[in-house]
Amino acid sequence: METLQATFFLFVFVPWVNPAPPLQQESLQFYEYDTDVSMGSLTQQDYEMQSKDLRKDGTNVSLDTSLILQSDDSQLDVPPTKDTNLPTCLLCVCLSGSVYCEEIDIEAVPPLPKETAYLYARFNKIKRIAASDFADITTLRRIDFSGNRIEEIEDGAFSKLLLLEELSLAENRLVKLPVLPPKLTTFNANQNRIKSRGIKANAFKKLTNLAYLYLGHNALESVPLNLPESLRILHLQYNNITTITDDTFCKSNNTRYIRTRMDEIRMEGNPIVLAKHVNAFSCLRMLPVGTYY
Repeated sequence: METLQATFFLFVFVPWVNPAPPLQQESLQFYEYDTDVSMGSLTQQDYEMQSKDLRKDGTNVSLDTSLILQSDDSQLDVPPTKDTNLPTCLLCVCLSGSVYCEEIDIEAVPPLPKETAYLYARFNKIKRIAASDFADITTLRRIDFSGNRIEEIEDGAFSKLLLLEELSLAENRLVKLPVLPPKLTTFNANQNRIKSRGIKANAFKKLTNLAYLYLGHNALESVPLNLPESLRILHLQYNNITTITDDTFCKSNNTRYIRTRMDEIRMEGNPIVLAKHVNAFSCLRMLPVGTYY
């Protein structure tokens, strides 16, 4: 009898499972202030901060406390940080000439690597800026101290910063302005306690590159004097300005004078009726934003 041989095949059904994706390292993001304008070589950044303000009559209005900052393309030319063994670089982030010390509750300006070009120290508890803080850091181009508790800036604190172009002291407790470095293009002192007597008569006269000046939400009684011809944006909203002269923006002795670069003046929220000072705006291409009746 022939032996019947049978071969059995066992099929096991195994469901297909997609392989797990490889672990991805979370990227570190940095933020910069932005503003609602973009002029010349200045470009918009990804970060914009807006807060609500209260009019005297109780109506809520929107406030832009922003600062124009240049794009970080210029940082490509900055050599990598060498002094990463500093205690600052253990607490903050030191990267390609930039130092990020944000929201870490520091109470003073930390020691910086000598080649630092960009310092971001927003939302801390800094109360004072000393002349020694930047005495050896002559490479700085941008400083942002927004959202601190700064009440005093020592004389000469910025005097050696001949390359500094952008400075923000917004949302602090200043009552007067320091002497500003000569190459500034952007200066933001929104939301402080600055009065007109806290700004020297020639504070801005020699800043021939200054294009963006933000002094909104302070206690100014008048428009600062001797504004440079380079100025394009001027924010003076929500101060205590009560008067303007024919020489504030224009030249009363020259009826042909035109301030060609000025694109925007904000004066809303001040106790002044702008319609009573028509001659003060005769040289401007656009009337200031504010109350006219």
